[in-house]
Amino acid sequence: MKIIILGAGRVGYSVAESLVSERNDITVIDIRADHLQALQERFDLRCITGNGMDAQVLAEAGAQDTDLLIACTAQDETNLVCCKVAHMLFGIPRRIARVRSSAFEAHPDLMGTDGFAVDAIICPEASLTRYIAKLVEFPASLQVRSFAGGRVVLASVRVRLGVLADGLKIGELPRYAPELQLRVVAIYRRFADGPDRFVRCNGRTRIEAGDEVFVLAEREHLKQVLTAFYNAPGQPARIVRRIMLVGGGVVIRRLVNKLWALRQQVADLRHLQIKVLSDKLHQCQALAAQLPQEVLVLHGNLADEELLAEEHIEQVDFFLALTDDDENNIMASLLAKRLGARRVLALIHRRSYADLMHGTQIDIALTPSQAMLGELLAHVRKGDVQAVHSLRRGVAEALEIVVRGDQKTSRVVGREVASLRLPEDVHIGLIVRNLPEDDAPHRSLSTSTLLSNHAVEGRSPNTIEGRSLSAVEGNSEPEIIFPRRNTVIQSNDHIVFFLPNKHLVADVEQLFRVGAMFL
Repeated sequence: MKIIILGAGRVGYSVAESLVSERNDITVIDIRADHLQALQERFDLRCITGNGMDAQVLAEAGAQDTDLLIACTAQDETNLVCCKVAHMLFGIPRRIARVRSSAFEAHPDLMGTDGFAVDAIICPEASLTRYIAKLVEFPASLQVRSFAGGRVVLASVRVRLGVLADGLKIGELPRYAPELQLRVVAIYRRFADGPDRFVRCNGRTRIEAGDEVFVLAEREHLKQVLTAFYNAPGQPARIVRRIMLVGGGVVIRRLVNKLWALRQQVADLRHLQIKVLSDKLHQCQALAAQLPQEVLVLHGNLADEELLAEEHIEQVDFFLALTDDDENNIMASLLAKRLGARRVLALIHRRSYADLMHGTQIDIALTPSQAMLGELLAHVRKGDVQAVHSLRRGVAEALEIVVRGDQKTSRVVGREVASLRLPEDVHIGLIVRNLPEDDAPHRSLSTSTLLSNHAVEGRSPNTIEGRSLSAVEGNSEPEIIFPRRNTVIQSNDHIVFFLPNKHLVADVEQLFRVGAMFL
């Protein structure tokens, strides 16, 4: 695919890095030659110095035969105008713009072809806010990713010593916890001689304390599922009651408002207490005027131990350092952890720093691109890809593909899971069947107590050959299927995959591509 990226800043750099690795033809435009030079020295792509709103610059970048334009400079106005020029003068088929302002959300018609001609909007700050809010809602997890319109989620959790899953084989989970509806799709294990490494999963794979386990489950059951990996037997699920946020930018404001809305919707968060700490007086004054009155805004040094002690840092359930400075975030998180904060998160823009922090006392080292890239990739991928999530710092990936066609035009429709020619390490996590095509509000899924195909012993009494009872009874409500080897793929199924290496994506997309006869 031929792609033009406008902007070589942090967002543009991350986008270019991800798309170049998928063998796309990339051209990057920026007015700053030094930023372009840093990109060109590392990646195989073309760089042009100039203003992306200039038609001559776009023409030089090859806009006449470009498939996709991604405008991701720091200025909303530049991105919007560039998309309009690309549409009117060059007819670029797809145009994506980074828009930080929330003002356009109330007027979506402005993005149409008669307006700015933007097909999709990406907002890294909004993506980051949604990402972190899920970590607050599900505090045992290291990350939570949504599929099938939010009905099912993929979560990763660090297995703790003495929990139910510690020492069990994957196939033994249904016997010891038959009420849990989940699928283990990947394990990353710690080794003394290097970083975590991927462990291929089957029913005989044993789960060990310290493993990072990726599980798929219904969203409404996720907290119960996570207890098997995180909480000791009899211990209640973890709840976040006290949060301290460090920083004062757009992300802080968006996140507090998001959490305050969740406080009214999620029972476990109704007594949530939020404190915001910033070392910039003007940020504190602005936040105090904009945020709910119940939110306490503090002005002080991020590394002031006395201040943190006075604010009872040892009682904080979740400490999040979200400034624009990586070093400040790292040091503030390490200090908070040493002083007793239960869980700490550091926002780290440099990927090399994030890699260094993985496995240290910082529980979560989060790069902004982790939260945003999946939303972007869903617009780039071929075929009927509904959702994409970049995992393990861009190495692994989870994606949701909709099955199209029939037995004449599709390689998968009407075939059993065991007969699919998937790459060896690609894992089918689950299938969502009867999912409506429209964007209808979320409805409760029919209960499915299906066993994983990992299971070597035991069977749920509500399972009939890999299908839920609702499917057997002809219920047209959306249903979740944890497929077994003999589960048959149907047209319009939504299938969620885990890929330990993103280079396997092309093979999966090729398998699910329909033939020329499909209309």
